[in-house]
Amino acid sequence: MRRFVTPSRLVLAGLCLLAVTFALWIVPTDQYIYLPDPAHPVAPLVEAQGGSDPADGGGIYFVDVVYRKATLLERLLGGLHEGADLRSHEQVVPHGQSAEEQRRADLADMRLSQRIAAAVALRSLGRTVTATPVGARISMVGPGTPAQGRLSAADVIVAVDGERVRSPEDVTERMRDHRVGDTVRFTVRRAGKPRTVEVETVGAPDEPGRAIVGVLLSQATDIRLPIRVSIDTGNVGGPSAGLAFALGLMEKLGRDVDRGLKVAATGQLYLNGEVGPIGAVKQKTIGARRAGVDVFLVPAGDNAREARRYADGLRIVPVKNFQQALRKLATLGESA
Repeated sequence: MRRFVTPSRLVLAGLCLLAVTFALWIVPTDQYIYLPDPAHPVAPLVEAQGGSDPADGGGIYFVDVVYRKATLLERLLGGLHEGADLRSHEQVVPHGQSAEEQRRADLADMRLSQRIAAAVALRSLGRTVTATPVGARISMVGPGTPAQGRLSAADVIVAVDGERVRSPEDVTERMRDHRVGDTVRFTVRRAGKPRTVEVETVGAPDEPGRAIVGVLLSQATDIRLPIRVSIDTGNVGGPSAGLAFALGLMEKLGRDVDRGLKVAATGQLYLNGEVGPIGAVKQKTIGARRAGVDVFLVPAGDNAREARRYADGLRIVPVKNFQQALRKLATLGESA
């Protein structure tokens, strides 16, 4: 038997195919896609009292990553974009935390990284910076723990059971007064406003008799700078641009850091000047390469090894701390 295909059926089939293709392109899935973004110059984002833009043809660049919900087509064809990686929802938004809460935490990390970058840069220039411990910052809330849904990443614990705390060690000391099953009253600062949250304790996985609520803590610090500094990155979040911001601020204040080179940098910067590891190195290396920079500073160790895999001719310079970054850039400038 032969079936005669009419023009109307062909048109209908074409429309169906078009609709399916359109759906594949736009319908989001439960996964996220991470994509490279060309490195951005730091100078236009930084304002510093008494500072000015250098004009030596070089520049400091920071790198970020574009991430969003993957479409059906992107999930089916992971290699649709150069440098793309697919990640599960849990890898991007911790279990028990909303996407909005994660976004707020990322923006808080960015604001903190900017203050730390300014402090490290100004100290390197011989300026006086004061840093006062003010509490314990929640870095992560463990999934399935009593703190989930009660406390949030970026909350700063300032009191436990009404007693003032200024460090993670203070919180640990207060927790020793509690037994498993007790209720602990935390006073936290969230988005600049205080609130009190009660959380029941459970036994620690590795030490059942020790009472915990399920959070990881880091030091919260009030940083006072000797000059006005502002860094505007819009909606970009996360702590990984700290190294680039510190280098860019020094350039703004008259220190020839880049020696006429275009320098991209990534790395979480700590108050003591150490450079910590970051994520999405693959995408950030490709983004630096696309911006046409001369050199890419990355945290030493695994980050540097991964960056070299995707460098494709881009010079990768591993650094452990801020002073080492300055020394290596000085050497590169002399040999350029």
